[in-house]
Amino acid sequence: MKILVTGGTGFIGSHTVVELLQAHHQVVIVDNLVNSSDVVLDRVEKITGIRPEFIKLDVTDSSALDSVFTKYSFDGVIHFAALKAVSESIERALDYYKNNIGGLLSVLSCMEAHKVKKIIFSSSATVYGLPESVPLSETSRVGVGITNPYGQSKMICEQILVDCAKADPNLEVTLLRYFNPGGAHESGLIGEDPNDIPNNLLPYVSQVAVGKLKKLRVFGDDYNTPDGTGVRDYIHVVDLAKGHLAALSHNPTPGKPDIYNLGTGQGYSVLQIVRAFEKASAAIIPYEITARRAGDIAECYADVTKANQELNWQTTKSLDQLCADAWRWQSQNPNGYKSQ
Repeated sequence: MKILVTGGTGFIGSHTVVELLQAHHQVVIVDNLVNSSDVVLDRVEKITGIRPEFIKLDVTDSSALDSVFTKYSFDGVIHFAALKAVSESIERALDYYKNNIGGLLSVLSCMEAHKVKKIIFSSSATVYGLPESVPLSETSRVGVGITNPYGQSKMICEQILVDCAKADPNLEVTLLRYFNPGGAHESGLIGEDPNDIPNNLLPYVSQVAVGKLKKLRVFGDDYNTPDGTGVRDYIHVVDLAKGHLAALSHNPTPGKPDIYNLGTGQGYSVLQIVRAFEKASAAIIPYEITARRAGDIAECYADVTKANQELNWQTTKSLDQLCADAWRWQSQNPNGYKSQ
């Protein structure tokens, strides 16, 4: 299949591109490189022996995107391109809504004009908001207690895709709700390279281990969890990428999106992550306990039964592997792609 991957030089996008190429799909990447680097293209080529086609553009530029659809005949789209920093979205709400919603509308308009009928959408467990209970299944309540524009933008995008699938039963829509991706490709050639100070736990711990950051702040140790710190579901990015490959070969229900959680089905606490990363890196991770953050919850992890059964997909990599691969990437690339 010939697949358009928007945001394909990003963390999850680049790992998915590797899996697509290794499965003999043809890939065209579009990305504006705001949160990524074109060095990724060199690295992907080293891993796969194939250099993916790349066009630098912003997906909100409908005219530029349409020219890509005119040039190539796509069998489907995997849509990653979005701004994704939760805290930044609070400060830049309008930018997040314009980019994340506008980008999806632009992609869907081009798909409609060029009769492309398959889209896999990069969503997030943030759409579940404040969970009524865990583990979270695809039928769990969504939209209540979302505390930031990033999560709201994903929720709105999901609704747009639900409505578009109703309007066009030939449109195959798959929504993939990610939990907490981490790790890196086992080669150490590609990995997570956040701009500025990381927003997520795993890259933050990585940068403490490598000496870029002094210590980790742990927000609360008085939750009703085994060690008092928050529990989340951490999935290896390669397992996550393979979930997209599984979704690509699946035919969704006509007239409605198929929705899948992509996680491990198991929660790990902040301090468990710290200990696992200390084991992987042989480094001490200094940390301090601070006050809880507003909106944080005690536990959030996935029920992945549906993805296991319908996509024939399951995770294969352990937390220890996740931390070992993340450390290999971070230690070999202490400044990410910027060091190249």
